[in-house]
Amino acid sequence: MSDTPSSGGLNFFGLLFLIFLTLKLCNVIDWSWWWVSAPLWMPFALACAGALIYLLYQSVCSFADWVNEEDQHP
Repeated sequence: MSDTPSSGGLNFFGLLFLIFLTLKLCNVIDWSWWWVSAPLWMPFALACAGALIYLLYQSVCSFADWVNEEDQHP
């Protein structure tokens, strides 16, 4: 038997997907399949959006610093 910890089982989003899937297949909810599968792709999409916003913010700050340096040196 191995002493290394294993990361098995479902996380919150996996469990939420299974709940939505069960409700969809039992005709309890009438959602689009995009929304039923949202717990699978939404965390990744939000992380990508956050990274993009961060990169845009850093680019704007870097450009503003560069413009200020150019203005100070005649």
